[in-house]
Amino acid sequence: MTSLRIGIVGAQGRMGQAIAAAVAGDAAFALAGGVNRGEDPTALAAAADVLIDFSGPAALEATLDAAVAAGCAVVVGTTGLEERHHWLIDEAAARIAVLQTGNTSLGVNLLAALVEQAAARLGPDWDIEIAETHHRMKVDAPSGTALLLGEAAAKGRGVRLEDAAVRGRDGITGARAGGTIGFAALRGGSVAGDHSVLFLGDGERIALSHLAENRGIFARGALVAAAWLAGRPAGRYAMRDVLGFA
Repeated sequence: MTSLRIGIVGAQGRMGQAIAAAVAGDAAFALAGGVNRGEDPTALAAAADVLIDFSGPAALEATLDAAVAAGCAVVVGTTGLEERHHWLIDEAAARIAVLQTGNTSLGVNLLAALVEQAAARLGPDWDIEIAETHHRMKVDAPSGTALLLGEAAAKGRGVRLEDAAVRGRDGITGARAGGTIGFAALRGGSVAGDHSVLFLGDGERIALSHLAENRGIFARGALVAAAWLAGRPAGRYAMRDVLGFA
């Protein structure tokens, strides 16, 4: 059996190192190499079956260009993306297989599916709040995972997240507006990532949570995604496709 060749963009970063360690521990994968900030990924894309990019938004365009030129699939795990980056992903996905996600953990993506179902079934009388905690070095907020969960809640309700989201509260804000989806971001210590989605009704509440103990879960999930993505036709995919959700 031929090992799947993985190229890592952002190889010296925390996630890049975790992915390299996961590749080294699994005979189904082989490391094609890695690039870091400011380095050209063209040769890496030509040597890899799948690129995994956890580098940063500024590097994404070069990653996608190199992957398209080489016909190489890409797993994009970088967070903090803006509208322009999603446009670039859509453009690349017309020519190659691209999987973009705010979180590669299988558990988190199962959580997102449960959140969507709960939001659809509980109705607008239940308030939705999303709380996330990450290590002190994380630079974006809310986290990509929190936004992924927010998108799931919004989809369940049949609304757009950008219309429903409340990302911060300070001072005299007035009563909570009905139908909104609130976000709270906490930063400190070495927390790999904790996320909770609260559904708060009159006299009862439901909490759906996921706690990440280390980055290994994201690395393993990224490899599962890469194995699923390899050989797929051009298109834009998500972790829910990997898990088999419609």
